Amino acid sequence: MAKPTSRYACQSCGATFPKWAGRCDACGEWNTLVEEAVPDSAPKGLSAGRGRRIEFVGLSGSSSAPPRRLTGIAEFDRVCGGGLVPGSVLLIGGDPGIGKSTLLLQAMARLAQDHRCAYVSGEEAVDQVRLRAVRLGCAQAPVALASATSVRDIVSSLDAADGPDIIVIDSIQTMYVDNLDSAPGTVAQVRASAQELIRVAKRRGVVLLLVGHVTKEGMIAGPRVLEHMVDTVLYFEGERGHQFRILRAVKNRFGPTDEIGVFEMGDAGLGEVANPSALFLAERRGDVSGAAVFAGMEGTRPVLVEVQALVAPSPLGTPRRAVVGWDSARLAMVLAVLEARCGVQIGANDVYLNVAGGLRITEPAADLAVAAALVSSLTGEPVPADTVVFGEIGLSGEVRAVGQTDTRLKEAAKLGFSSAIFPARRGGGGRASRSDNGLKTVELHHLGELMPLFQAGTRPARGRSQDRDRDEYRG
Repeated sequence: MAKPTSRYACQSCGATFPKWAGRCDACGEWNTLVEEAVPDSAPKGLSAGRGRRIEFVGLSGSSSAPPRRLTGIAEFDRVCGGGLVPGSVLLIGGDPGIGKSTLLLQAMARLAQDHRCAYVSGEEAVDQVRLRAVRLGCAQAPVALASATSVRDIVSSLDAADGPDIIVIDSIQTMYVDNLDSAPGTVAQVRASAQELIRVAKRRGVVLLLVGHVTKEGMIAGPRVLEHMVDTVLYFEGERGHQFRILRAVKNRFGPTDEIGVFEMGDAGLGEVANPSALFLAERRGDVSGAAVFAGMEGTRPVLVEVQALVAPSPLGTPRRAVVGWDSARLAMVLAVLEARCGVQIGANDVYLNVAGGLRITEPAADLAVAAALVSSLTGEPVPADTVVFGEIGLSGEVRAVGQTDTRLKEAAKLGFSSAIFPARRGGGGRASRSDNGLKTVELHHLGELMPLFQAGTRPARGRSQDRDRDEYRG
């Protein structure tokens, strides 16, 4: 029986099938199977040859910390863990037009002052890259440009004695290996191209920065193994209606994960935002119902943002729930706790929630700020303008402690806030006190203790536990 000459590979998960189907049985995605040629010969078994013996070393040694190459863009270096490590591979993903190529061209222009830098574009011609460099004001930087898509040619350039120290590949989905018959961008080509480039970069000590396309779900396109092969995975986020851009590290072998860098998009490219909290709160107006300031943590950096909520009567049989910048499932949980544990009737209303500034919050510590904004909007009673709120809410209505409380309070005091509402620490709760930063603090055990702030418009359900909590809160 003749061997098959082609197979079908899923462009979402990489699974292969002998025949085409509309739906991938492995990941469930539709219309992702693409025909690929089968290699002429299968690799021989490992027993056919004898490998060399590996030399093992001890876990402790005299190895020093790897040197860092600073780009001069403090926000970019911060996300990378303090600079670029020689021999490391970084994968940068983001929506089309978000600013990935702009950021990397600016970084290469800074690095080219002390290192040999190259920028290889598979999507644009050299003249198009030069036009962008002129707009960014870095046309005179000694960056080597090339427009190429052949991995064989790029590897030959990297292996040369005068090869670059740092190279950008824009993008990995446009690269191809000529010994594969599949088209560029397919799972096989992306995997093979990345493997060849990473192998040479590790051997030569070259910093390799790969630009990756994203799918409509926001994930980096291509096989998932691509994110496992690289050292660092960065996502460039932002809303098109906002000028702010967030560079977020979701994987970093040489630094902390979940670190963010904040940039502002302008006519001359991306500018650093050294104090994002002040910028996110610049247009905030005090004494407005439905708004609460959340003191969050992004990696090691405290960030203060405004959480806005609007609760309005719904003309529809099924009220709307619209969320921007937060988890919609988390909002549904907070609404359920408010109704079941605190007697706040929101079910018949439309609920709209927005995180001002375009930042996306993933911390559970935002639960209490969201609850305060929702109740404030429902009652028309504003949260005090000089107050920050943070804390996680449990299903029984308890307010759970979160990490790095002192760091959050210090950032709030630095920005001029005078009070804070947060989970009770050991031995505290229910009573106002003063923190080491001079803030007036109110520590809560139960979500019902938040209700006295909005008594003008709510009627919390009576219950023994809630009554006891409110009596303790009032002192």
